[in-house]
Order: sequence, then C-alpha cells, then structure tokens
Amino acid sequence: MKFALPLALLVRVTAGVTAAATVHAAPAAITPSDAAKLYQNNCASCHGVKLEGATAPSLADKQWVHGAPTPANLSRIIAKGIPDKGMPGWEGTLDRTQIAALAAYVAPGGQKAAVTGAVTGAAAGAGAATTSAPAARVDEALARLTLPKGFSIAVYAEGLTNARSMAVSDSGIVYVGSRKAGKVYAVVDENRDGKADKVVTVAEGLDAPIGVALLDGALYVSEIGRLIRIDNIDRTYASKPAYQVIKTGLPNDKWHGEKIVKVGPDGKLYIPVGSPCNVCDKDDEVYSKIWRMNPDGSGREMVANGIRNTVGFAWHPQTKELWFTDNGRDELGDNTPSCELNVAPKIGMHFGFPYCHGGVVPDPVFGKARACTEFTPPVAKLGPHTAPLGLAFYTGTQFPAQYRNQVFVAEHGSWNRTQKIGYRVSLVTLQGNQEVTTTTFIGGFLQGDDVSGRPVDIAVMADGAMLVTDDVAGRIYRVTYTGK
Repeated sequence: MKFALPLALLVRVTAGVTAAATVHAAPAAITPSDAAKLYQNNCASCHGVKLEGATAPSLADKQWVHGAPTPANLSRIIAKGIPDKGMPGWEGTLDRTQIAALAAYVAPGGQKAAVTGAVTGAAAGAGAATTSAPAARVDEALARLTLPKGFSIAVYAEGLTNARSMAVSDSGIVYVGSRKAGKVYAVVDENRDGKADKVVTVAEGLDAPIGVALLDGALYVSEIGRLIRIDNIDRTYASKPAYQVIKTGLPNDKWHGEKIVKVGPDGKLYIPVGSPCNVCDKDDEVYSKIWRMNPDGSGREMVANGIRNTVGFAWHPQTKELWFTDNGRDELGDNTPSCELNVAPKIGMHFGFPYCHGGVVPDPVFGKARACTEFTPPVAKLGPHTAPLGLAFYTGTQFPAQYRNQVFVAEHGSWNRTQKIGYRVSLVTLQGNQEVTTTTFIGGFLQGDDVSGRPVDIAVMADGAMLVTDDVAGRIYRVTYTGK
C-alpha cells in the first residue's frame, strides 16, 4: 500500500477488515457494496471516508511504497502488518474473506466497483428507490440508538466532517473541532427549537484542530503543534475571523499527537501531551502528561503524569477536582489492559504509564522498573480497548435527580479487538470519588460487527439537554428527558 507512514495504519483502516493470509480475490459471498461497508465501518476513521487520508496515509493517490497494490499484496499487508512502521497485522481478528474483500476495495478501481455494485443491487432488489443508500443508513443509525426509559434522542446537527470536541458559549452556540477536515465549526440554533439551523465554518486549513474551549468570549483551538485564539467569537464566527497564535512548539508527533484544550476552574488552559508510541518510557520528557498554562501561553506547568493518551477531561462541579479518561496500551491481547477513568485531586500525581496499566497490570517490559503499588489506580476500569474520549458531569436540571453530578463518558470503541466493544456513551455513577456502577446510557452504535457511529465528546446545554458528537456520521445528537 502506499504508505510512507504506518502502513500499519493502512491496515488499521483495514482493521475491521483484516484477518488471515494471502487471498487473491474477494469471494462471491461478499459483494462490492459489502466491502464498501467494511471499509467505512472499520477504516474510514483513519484513512478517510474517500480514502483521502487522515491520521493514516491516503489510499487514493498513485504512490504505493510497500509494493504494487495487487489484491495479493494488499491482503498480505492487511493480514501481516508492517511492524517496523507501527502497523499491526490482523490475522486471527478478521477472516480471509473479509481481508480479501477489503484488499479488493482499497486497490485502484475498487471503490468504483463498489459503487456500481451498490447501484445494481438496489435496482435489482427494490426497483425505483427514492432515497440514496447513505441517507438510508443515516436514518437507520438514529433509529437503532437506545436510551433509558423516558429519554429521547434526535439529530441536533449534521454535515460536520469528523466532529470531535465541543464548547458551548453562553449564547448557546456550539463550537466543534474537526480532525480530518482541519476546520472549526459554529453550530447555531437561531430559533431555539432544539435543532441547529446552520453550521458555519469558522476556520479551516488547520492541523487536526480537535480541541476547542471558551474563555472570556474568546475561542481557543488546539492544533497538533500550537494553540490559537479567536477573540469575540460569538460576534465574529460568521466572517472567517482572524486568529492569534498563543503557543507554538507543542510536540507534533502524529502518534497520540492530537490535543484537546479545556479551561479549568482556575482560569488556566489545560492541554495533554500523549505518548508518542504504543508504549515507551518518556517519564522524564514532556510526553504522557497533562499540562496547564496561563491564557497567554505562559507559565506552563505539569498537572499529572503517567498518562498514555487522554482525549477528554472535566472538573467535578462541586469538588472542582480534575477527572480524565486514558486509553490503555495495545498489543497485550483482546482483554487487557483496561482503559481508565481517573481523578487527580492534587497536582503531580502519577497514574502508572508506562510501568503499570489499568492499576494492576505490570508492563512486560517497563514494569520491571517500578511496581503498580507506586501509582494512583483508576476510579473505573472502562474495558480493554474501549477508547474512552470526552466526558462530562451532568450539571443540568432536566434529567432526573439521580443523574446530577454524575459523569458520562463517550467510548469511541475498539479498532483492534476480535470482538468490538465500546461504541457507546456510558454512565459512571459515583459516590464521592468511588465508582458505584458503570452502565450504558446510549447504546446501539454497534450491532454485531456493524458500526453506525462512534461517540467522541459530550456537552450539557443551558436547558439541560445533552449533546454528543459522532465523528463517523458527522453529527451532533441531542438527548432530552421527556418522561416522569
């Protein structure tokens, strides 16, 4: 495949698609349109919806670094991976038929065949359809979502490519960062009817601007290597406002290099720097930590250490303590270690990475240096490879009282597990700083191996409704309570 980057990523794309050894052609059991679904469900989040590339290399250009893009070679790469480039193999995860179908789809001309196959199949099976296949799938995606009794979910906004983190202004405008599109959006509900009336591109041409935060009327946006600020954002968002560069020189590693930004109760900006690897010892460097700084970019100091990759944190509305998610390391098997929900009641705590995972699993390489008992264990273990991202405490009054000040977590879902898990919004019920239960609040994004969406971030509106971004569907969902 054509990747000068982790071809591993090429396989990651192929992730939901990889399985066995070399196969030369997709068996008839999987149609071209089925192969397209495999790609969208398992590969598009890294390689792009149109194979244009994102965190992983483009599969749509004409440069192929690792051999000719034949079905046999592509199947081999997907199955075996390219370890020296960081791309894992998927033998034993997906079957030979799935790998072959993905290889055929990724190969030059494969996407055109998939489109032709989908059109032919629709005509043969249903005659004159009035709704396109993508639109029908989007409708199905909403219908399959499940919530507790009394709750309703609806589409608040759509058309937001790779919607990631959110920030809600006092006037109710929702600002959203986008990784793949390199854009920041303003989502506006002008008539206050609970559904956005327009989505406006505020800025574009940015480097994976997944993080957004509001402070004193300004919007802060975190790119991979720098932090920018747009002043008077609620008044200027529609006019492509100029921005100021607040901080440069942030690590620009692609592996866990994307950064969120949040404003703490102390008025400072909090930014994580993830591990630049699956697992490596960077304890005495800038990596694997949460940092904070003044709004002008000065006065940077470490807040927490031993964190592999956090893409979400929030502060408890009463105690003002920092809570954050952390994604566990890979390549220790399907069932270990667990991803984490953590709390840092004081500055300088160490949460174990790379020496200890999930509070109890010594790393097979680095665990010899330090014991798990030296570190702060997680409050909740969220499951292996569930990829928890954004989180939010419920501070509204619309939901029943038992939800007040409890924490909701967006689990993006596993990409490297034999049986997928995550793909939900979970509710972690707390007593003090202890987990009581962890349950599914929003389910249905995953049915069998079929993925219709991947939740990323959570925000609570002034009216008590909850918003959830979905970076696969390019949507924001709105959850309300209508029961008694």
